Amino acid sequence: MRALFGRLLVAVGLMSLLVAAPANPATAAEDDILDRLLAIEGVSLVQEKPVAGYRYFVLNFTQAVDHRDPDGDTFQQRFTVLHKDTSRPTVFHTSGYGVSTNPGRSEPTRIVDGNQVSMEYRFFTPSRPAPADWDDLDIWQGASDQHAIFEALKPIYGAKWLSTGGSKGGMTATYFERFYPRDMDGVVAYVAPNDVVNREDSAYDDFFASVGTEDCRDRLNGVQREALVRREALKAKYADLAAAEGYTFDTVGSLDSAYEMVVLDYVWAFWQYAGTAQCSTIPADAATATDQAIWDSIDNYSGFSFYTDQGLSPYTPYYFQAGTELGAPTIGFPHIEDDLIRYGYQPPRNFVPREIDMRFDPSAMRDIDSWVRKHADQMLFVYGEADPWGAERFRPGKKTTDSYVLTAPGMNHGANVAGLVADERELATARILEWAGVATPAVEADAAKAKPLASYDAKLDKRDLRQERSMRP
Repeated sequence: MRALFGRLLVAVGLMSLLVAAPANPATAAEDDILDRLLAIEGVSLVQEKPVAGYRYFVLNFTQAVDHRDPDGDTFQQRFTVLHKDTSRPTVFHTSGYGVSTNPGRSEPTRIVDGNQVSMEYRFFTPSRPAPADWDDLDIWQGASDQHAIFEALKPIYGAKWLSTGGSKGGMTATYFERFYPRDMDGVVAYVAPNDVVNREDSAYDDFFASVGTEDCRDRLNGVQREALVRREALKAKYADLAAAEGYTFDTVGSLDSAYEMVVLDYVWAFWQYAGTAQCSTIPADAATATDQAIWDSIDNYSGFSFYTDQGLSPYTPYYFQAGTELGAPTIGFPHIEDDLIRYGYQPPRNFVPREIDMRFDPSAMRDIDSWVRKHADQMLFVYGEADPWGAERFRPGKKTTDSYVLTAPGMNHGANVAGLVADERELATARILEWAGVATPAVEADAAKAKPLASYDAKLDKRDLRQERSMRP
């Protein structure tokens, strides 16, 4: 009708004053993207937030509590959509923890200039069934959550899909690929630990014996040991802090146990989140440092608030999974006398309330590792040279296809494609572009021409590792 009206206006000579061009069909389709999302069964809107160049939605999805019983109980699982254009590729991002409700962009999303779907992992609040049966928290159920959301969104976002995540999110992307290998067109897993045999952790001890410089290792080891030598004096400061902040220690059993765990985390946390460039901030002679200097250094990297009930509670689902399927590292402390250590490196069971039953399944990670070694296809694993979590990593076998393990020199738990050496950075970028279906003929012919398709945006692309501080991947 609008076209007919336009022709009539031309006939009477009024086109220059009154005619408006017909709406672009693609623009019209994009304008109602929220309506299209809300038309999906089980999707509801929490909120929309403004962000330049995108539309950003926080949504809920009605998810099966147990995917083996799809007609059974359900819960509301939170996810977000950073929408650019339905014709662009989509990156399915997971942290393996809760989901941020502020707009953010993963590195693959920037590389392919696409849409991004981010999912909150089940049992992280508020995406927790009520009542919660913790037997429903396992890697297959989590992968099935992703599969359900992917199937719901694929009719709208019909171009290629990649999955990605860092640390536990990288593990999550890998498990998703193992259980649903036909869903994604490629996987980019960052700094993803792979604890195949939970009781064999010598790779971590080897890492801490050689990482960085000898001077840096000596400084860190000295502060860690001195914090145990001065246990009683520094525990008094800890008790004052707990009283002031209302901290309690029911889960770990005592303030003393929490204190030791914070101290034993110190060296690991330094390498995970800092690195050689910050070694000069560590007291050079711990024995002559003040109590406050020792306290401040430990608190800066480990955080005395973490092993409190209040600090652990948000991460109960992670520690449950670590103690039932994922595994967790146990490391030695050859620089500390045995009589200074009362509890040792504690297992995940000690960080989960006792009323939650836990049983470890040693076959879960063996299955994942075997699958990656035999069947990985279009999978990229990126690790940091100075990140302790990379000591046990995924390794696709010789018979896998188009899959890679690359290491960023000197980088910690924030390792990314941008931090790789030039030829590996170009290779990784080219593969991501090609898997997403947006590589140009020039890039297909020469990986050196591969560059991210979207410019860096500090608001969307900056990752703050210090906000993720704890001894967890």
